[in-house]
Amino acid sequence: MFAPSAWCLDKLRGVYAHRPSAGPHKLRECIPLTILLQNRLKYALSGQEAIKICRQREGLIKVDGKVRRDPKFPLGFGDVVQIPKTNEHFRILYDIKGRFQPIRIEGKEANFKLCKIKRKTLGKNKIPYVVTHDGRTIRFPNPEIKKNDSIKLNLETGEIESVIKCENGCMVFIAGGNNVGRVGSLMHIEHHPGSYEIVQVKDTAGNVFATRLSNIFVIGQNKKSIITLPKLKGIRRTLVEERNAKIASFARNQEVEAESDE
Repeated sequence: MFAPSAWCLDKLRGVYAHRPSAGPHKLRECIPLTILLQNRLKYALSGQEAIKICRQREGLIKVDGKVRRDPKFPLGFGDVVQIPKTNEHFRILYDIKGRFQPIRIEGKEANFKLCKIKRKTLGKNKIPYVVTHDGRTIRFPNPEIKKNDSIKLNLETGEIESVIKCENGCMVFIAGGNNVGRVGSLMHIEHHPGSYEIVQVKDTAGNVFATRLSNIFVIGQNKKSIITLPKLKGIRRTLVEERNAKIASFARNQEVEAESDE
């Protein structure tokens, strides 16, 4: 099986890439730890180096506050990766083209994680619990928590700090579908019994688009995001806008070089 395009590997590396271990994320919705170290952060020149970094006894890599020594450990949307030796912190998000990117964050922001509620139900002995998008089961949740809401989870204590409701006006990140990587404000939810529920989203540039309700991930209220967003802040450019931006960037670089030569 070929590696997903979101990993951005070349032809042969895609064939011989590591298969993620079984873990909190689906196979096609994650990226192995070795790909992050080798292709994104450039800390390893080869797969063997990435494996040696992961398997160090001192525990060089932490995911969501826990030391992970499995080089194939799956990293999914919203996971926090910490490298204590270099004092670096990253959050795994999609860029505007649907590719996994480690977004550099501050240490204060690395103490929490946003989790989407996938299911809320009663368990054995009528104990209520919720299941999050990364496989966590949290018993006795706040009664206000509903499906599709997001919770702010403290990674040190494992407790829920706050709840971000999925309602009109909230800030959402598109984590699936053709609009993956876009960020906007939730305008309206259309209910279609027997089919998919559709949401209307409007980004800060005024563009309106639609996607399935299952693709959205609530990241804030009142047009303010709790987490650090990737470059372009989730606004998708057209091909003409991308071309103009490249021409402007090239012109600026030429001016800087000319000034330095003088």
